[in-house]
Amino acid sequence: MPIKQPQTSIKLTNVSLVRMRKGKRRYELACYQNKVQDWRAGVETDLDEVLQIPSVFLNVSKGQVAPAEDLKASFGTTETEKIILEILRKGELQVGEKERQAQLQQLHAEVVQMVASKCVNPSTKRPYPTTIIEKALNEIGFNFASSKNAKIQALDAMKQLIARQIVPIARARMRVRITDPSPKDAKKYKEAVGALLDSVQSDDWSATAWESVAFIEPGRYKQLAELLRNESKGRANIEVLDMAVIQEGDQTL
Repeated sequence: MPIKQPQTSIKLTNVSLVRMRKGKRRYELACYQNKVQDWRAGVETDLDEVLQIPSVFLNVSKGQVAPAEDLKASFGTTETEKIILEILRKGELQVGEKERQAQLQQLHAEVVQMVASKCVNPSTKRPYPTTIIEKALNEIGFNFASSKNAKIQALDAMKQLIARQIVPIARARMRVRITDPSPKDAKKYKEAVGALLDSVQSDDWSATAWESVAFIEPGRYKQLAELLRNESKGRANIEVLDMAVIQEGDQTL
């Protein structure tokens, strides 16, 4: 004969937990993955989209719902919504194994893409595909850490790859030529353009045109092209001249 579970026992799996210790008890909320951060950022306001079950638990994995007397002793109230809001605001977010793996995979892909976009083969001046970068990182045993952001890890990865030379590799940037047939209008957005450039090789102004040759990180090319198109109403042009190797002392990302 099957055993019935108590009504206060609810089984949940594949959830993100928000935990908070209050008094002598630790309380938990069962939330949808990725929704807690959205709620805290104000992107999500509907609690039904955040909570898998609108209940306060002592232990989500065991399905133990917190008794009313415990809630009263800890929070001074049994009003579930008030307690839930306090736990959501102040509690510690825990993530499940599946979500943790997904986050690590995304971080892995971001680091590889950053390295691929900022390095070249110094002989050909051409970037490597991400598959080559990923293989080289695997060969040097690079450790992707979920506790560090992608930019910091990408900088570390580039240093290691350049030091080990599993494949010929160096930091790189693009050399581009920017032109606008209306120098008067170009002066209005030149400062915004300059904020995206690494350095300027030449900057020529005449009564009929503005032409500048400058260096830029490959990852900023699209942003620069869009800025020029919008600010010049389509008049300005940007042309990639080549990829140039950055000297070893340049460690910016």
